[in-house]
Amino acid sequence: QTQLVESGGGLVQAGGSLRLSCAASGRTFSNYVMGWFRQAPGKEREFVACISRNSGSTDYAEFTKGRFTISRDDAKNTVYLQLNSLKPEDTAVYYCAASSTVYIMATRGSQYNYWGQGTQVTVSS
Repeated sequence: QTQLVESGGGLVQAGGSLRLSCAASGRTFSNYVMGWFRQAPGKEREFVACISRNSGSTDYAEFTKGRFTISRDDAKNTVYLQLNSLKPEDTAVYYCAASSTVYIMATRGSQYNYWGQGTQVTVSS
């Protein structure tokens, strides 16, 4: 059983930055496609970014527009999400997830097998 624990969320002013981390238990981290999703109050969960098993490929939601960067360190069993130029509309609970999909990338929540508990990001105007 893989467990995911996010950290790094918090309160930041608009234009600021945060770095989210997601630490995974187990020895199969490198076998997973890793992704980040977010859910704002009253809204559905939405895809943010994902990274392939060998870090060779990444994919981002359009709203990130170069502001967010996903990366992974398989030696540390950790995936990161760098959030820059934050906007109030980025306020949400951010979740990391692990997918054993046969595909290189995974942008749908249904493709993910394991989820973290989430970390709150609040951006003030």
